[in-house]
Amino acid sequence: MLFYVKNNEGGGAAMCFAGLLGIRPGVTAVIGGGGKTTLLRTLGTELAADGARVLLCTTTKIFPFGGLFNLPDPTEDSLAQALEARCLVCAGTPVPGTGKLAAPAIPMARLMELADYVLAEADGAAGRPLKAHAPHEPVIPPEANQTVLVIGASGFGRPIAEAAHRPGLYARLAGAEESAPASPETEAAVLLAEGLHTRVFINQAETAEARRQAAALAARLSGPVLAGSLMRKERYPC
Repeated sequence: MLFYVKNNEGGGAAMCFAGLLGIRPGVTAVIGGGGKTTLLRTLGTELAADGARVLLCTTTKIFPFGGLFNLPDPTEDSLAQALEARCLVCAGTPVPGTGKLAAPAIPMARLMELADYVLAEADGAAGRPLKAHAPHEPVIPPEANQTVLVIGASGFGRPIAEAAHRPGLYARLAGAEESAPASPETEAAVLLAEGLHTRVFINQAETAEARRQAAALAARLSGPVLAGSLMRKERYPC
């Protein structure tokens, strides 16, 4: 099932990205490429606007969020106080010499008790819109109630070698050469071979062609697929 979304006027919480992606209290893992960090921020902002306590974190490494409250090395008390005061908080363990944060030292099961929603970025894509996962990836916490896989539509039509993170693995799973263009067909083959996601969000669907490609990909998948643009906040219910 594919949904397109564009700016809704007065559509309510159900028409926000969080509602359309079925984000539930507890832990949501976000994987893939093409906008994971932006999706975390968007979901967190929407949920916190309704008064929920929302924690943004990672199971790997992320940069702190500009303009948000970032809490390094939180204790349970300091995190609880920050969430009570601000609703939306990013927390993690500083990685020396990188400027990045790793997972908080507080166990995920405890984080679930401190926050209403825990949104965890569970892998990296080196800035590429598409990705194949190595055996040690993604790092999905066992507490996660769903896994949202993000795809950047800007990768379609570009050679796999430049559009995909881990292009050799991506090409092998897709049954294609690294020089071949990435397409809805190659992406569907990779997603079905990996079987890692609960639902899919196709970001960067900002043109008629990108939306056509999103529909072609959704037709090859069995789970729910949402297409839209985080940058433009586009929401087109259909």
